[in-house]
Amino acid sequence: MTPPFLKYLSLARNMGPRYLAFRAWHELRRRSGWLRRSFPTRPAPVNGLTALRAWQNSPARFFFDSRESLSFRPSPEPKLEEEYRKIREGKLTFFHSVEINLGPDYDWATHPLTGYVYDTGKHWTEIADFSPQAGDIKYVWEKARFSYLLPVIRYDCHFGQDSSAFVFSEIEDFIDKNPVNCGPNYRCSQEISIRLMNWIFALYFYGQSPELNESRFGKIMQAIYWQVHHVYQNIHFSRIAVRNNHALTECLMLYLAGLLFPDVADFQKWKNKGKKWFEQEVAYQVYEDGTFLQCSMNYHRVVVQLLTWALCLSELNGERMAQIVYERAHGSLRFLRACMDENTGWLPNYGMNDGALFFPLNSAHFRDYRPQLQALEYVLEKQVSGTEIWEDSLWASSGQAALKEAGNTDKVTPSFQAFEAGGYYLLREAQTLTFLRCGHHRDRPHQADNLHLDIWFRGVNLLRDAGSYRYNTEEKWIRYFNGTEGHNTIRVNGQDQMLKGPRFVWFYWTQALEARWEETEECYRFTGTIRAFRHIGRGITHTRIVEKAKNASVWTVTDEIKGIETPLLEQAWHPHPDHTASLSINAKDQDGCPIALKEWEGWHSALYGQKEACPQWVFATQGNKIVTRIESANIGGPGVRSVEPRMDANLSANWREKRGSAD
Repeated sequence: MTPPFLKYLSLARNMGPRYLAFRAWHELRRRSGWLRRSFPTRPAPVNGLTALRAWQNSPARFFFDSRESLSFRPSPEPKLEEEYRKIREGKLTFFHSVEINLGPDYDWATHPLTGYVYDTGKHWTEIADFSPQAGDIKYVWEKARFSYLLPVIRYDCHFGQDSSAFVFSEIEDFIDKNPVNCGPNYRCSQEISIRLMNWIFALYFYGQSPELNESRFGKIMQAIYWQVHHVYQNIHFSRIAVRNNHALTECLMLYLAGLLFPDVADFQKWKNKGKKWFEQEVAYQVYEDGTFLQCSMNYHRVVVQLLTWALCLSELNGERMAQIVYERAHGSLRFLRACMDENTGWLPNYGMNDGALFFPLNSAHFRDYRPQLQALEYVLEKQVSGTEIWEDSLWASSGQAALKEAGNTDKVTPSFQAFEAGGYYLLREAQTLTFLRCGHHRDRPHQADNLHLDIWFRGVNLLRDAGSYRYNTEEKWIRYFNGTEGHNTIRVNGQDQMLKGPRFVWFYWTQALEARWEETEECYRFTGTIRAFRHIGRGITHTRIVEKAKNASVWTVTDEIKGIETPLLEQAWHPHPDHTASLSINAKDQDGCPIALKEWEGWHSALYGQKEACPQWVFATQGNKIVTRIESANIGGPGVRSVEPRMDANLSANWREKRGSAD
């Protein structure tokens, strides 16, 4: 067993001196009160902010000049009308997952599940973002993002209605009930940035409405100013201590504030810094092969939407992002589309997924990535591919997006791809997608899931990732969904690949030692080896070989652990519960003897905040090797769609065999 102090030394080495120095400096500022003094409460009104008439006549360009300038054909869908009706009643879909009735007079501070009421008179530095008593703070932040305004705007656009009075009253209500730099809704600068971007979208759409008078606009501008001020004052926390999609969002907001409100002197001072920092963060966070440092499909889509805003709005205003931003945007498109099931637009539910979709501009399923990817494609190429133009592309183009001339896509040539910087290895055939992760972590991992294997057949995710569930919940759920047990890979002696620390921290990061594809006459073969389980002992490696038969839906998976004598191996699989009958799976140990299949109670979270009981298949043996054969029977037809997430409390009795770790 590795000495405990070494885990902190390992973490310090991984995070680097810049991170450690900043955390120490930030903690000193917090404890001394210096940090608090940078964020005033009850500030005096700022002079020199843009007036309504000046803003309406400003040369600054948005995606569209006003609702009157939009040229795409209305499509009044009943689904959108129903969503609009519920929003007006105070019923919001949180995280694109669970509908919660907040009522029409929500106070912006009450946790809808726990009933805990945050103190909106308390300075934001005194608000805890992780509190067992309060519950997951994301449930309070969700409405305050104001993403729900975009379905309202879409409704008005497609149904020819005017909800400007409602929209501006919602914004004013937030301003009145959330004093500057106080309460939970000033706790996170990214949440502030998302809120402002959605407010700006609404301002442009309703910019000519009689409901937007000088007094109301002035009040909103004061609120915008102090929120941008907050983002600027705390930007280095995101750029150094967090360094993920938070930093990208906040840097972009600083740039957009100066771009879209050019008359505000401070915004102009912060604009160039925001642009420079955004370019730097894109270059750092999106790797050279188009993969993303957070190892998360959903957070990568967040980046796609931010890139769409950054590239489109800079160009519309006669500016241009650095060339590397364009290169990483193209790379992101290539990578995400390589991982996407073409029948459904869904990707593996891989990595952390908190239900984020900042700008919901279509009625497709949350897991369908095609609308957002196509919108970025339009910004990059000024035309789009696919069989239809998604609504996101219409908003990005003010209705001008056009389809490329379709090429011959009838036949898919089998191909394997290696995205080595991010550690993703894919095999795509006409009816199957084989997805593996074998990553060398240069940035902190969030889940212990190296060598995870996803298998898709005709649009069905047969063997899948368990998902994320919630970030602030009971320890057993965090360990299951973020740990090795929630993935299709191996545990050793009941342990995760890495040692779990507090919150999002993992000690002893796994690292890929080799990863490669090769082709033989009979199969496509992936071989990957990682260094792992260092908290159990040094020198332990896990090698996984996946052989996919040609012209057959058969996979042979060989897992071998070296560096430890006769460990207990548990090879876990998470099958789609509606398709277990179509899967044949069996395994043998290192001596060629069959291993009995155990069906335990497992869990799946397709959407944030939801979990459902489902089978987990486990092969357990005392030894160093497991060889597993997986075969899929024919499922449906080539156009079958993935089954949408569902909640199901009915559990077959034998799933309860599992140890009591997830009761």
